[in-house]
Amino acid sequence: MRKLDILQRAREVLNIEARGITILGERLDGSFLRAVELLHDCQGKVVVTGMGKSGIVCRKIAATLASTGTPSFFLHAGEGIHGDLGMVMKGDVILALSNSGETEEILKLLPHFKLNGLKLIVMTGKLDSTLAKAGDVVLDAGVTEEACPLGLAPTASTTAALALGDALAVVLLEKKDFKEQDFARRHPGGILGRKLILRVEDLMKKGDEIPLVQEDTPMKEALFEITSKRLGVTGVVDGEGRLVGAITDGDLRRGLEKTGDIFRLQAADLMTRGPKSISAEMLAAEAVAVMERFSITSLFVLDQRDQNPIGVIHLHDIIKAGVV
Repeated sequence: MRKLDILQRAREVLNIEARGITILGERLDGSFLRAVELLHDCQGKVVVTGMGKSGIVCRKIAATLASTGTPSFFLHAGEGIHGDLGMVMKGDVILALSNSGETEEILKLLPHFKLNGLKLIVMTGKLDSTLAKAGDVVLDAGVTEEACPLGLAPTASTTAALALGDALAVVLLEKKDFKEQDFARRHPGGILGRKLILRVEDLMKKGDEIPLVQEDTPMKEALFEITSKRLGVTGVVDGEGRLVGAITDGDLRRGLEKTGDIFRLQAADLMTRGPKSISAEMLAAEAVAVMERFSITSLFVLDQRDQNPIGVIHLHDIIKAGVV
């Protein structure tokens, strides 16, 4: 094939699959509404089952449902008839996918589903099939043509089924008022999860790791505190332990330019008063926003009752945790 022929054929494939999804949307009716109600009211888990290419689509649909607030898992129909049916319990709802509606392994599962009173949602391309006739709700996922020129490999049909599964998941997400925080709890390893779960208290330095000096501390000792704690800053506290200032590398440079000999000074002489701070309960992502707003790399964490420093959080630790 010439390069232009390859590109033209690829465009035809995409257009065929896009048309399949468009037609699917136009066909949505009361059956979709009933399917949503069954899934929303499910007292157990949604069991998504299929074989072959449809089985692969089932895995994705089950994963999407589970991550968006609808407990779900994939049941391989072939394994189901050889023992995995033990995972299916009363109160579950079955979502079965088969383009032909005649997949033998799925049909063999039907008596078990009916025996246990499980509701069956069928997603198929053949509304007059055996599987469709057994369903409590039937979703028409049929396409007029496959993108495969032989009409054999599932292409547009699997794309349509996948899109229909996404439509179910998204509608359920909104119907359940599923929020970003809920999504994050199910994705603690992802960037969004870390942004919405990790708090300042999870990442801050505590105890002896906090660089702190008194107001009357000689600058030689204050400098040692800055360098030994390796955060480029030290907090300055008054006699009652309240944070009254901070000394950064920038304060040291400005002090040297102004006085020439900073070692004749005390911490209070060089500190910047009223340093930016944050509470331990705030999200680490919020700490980053404060740092960006004021062009700083560290924030002292204060006890909200007495304003005493209980920690310090550095941008490097937030980055290392994968929040940004």
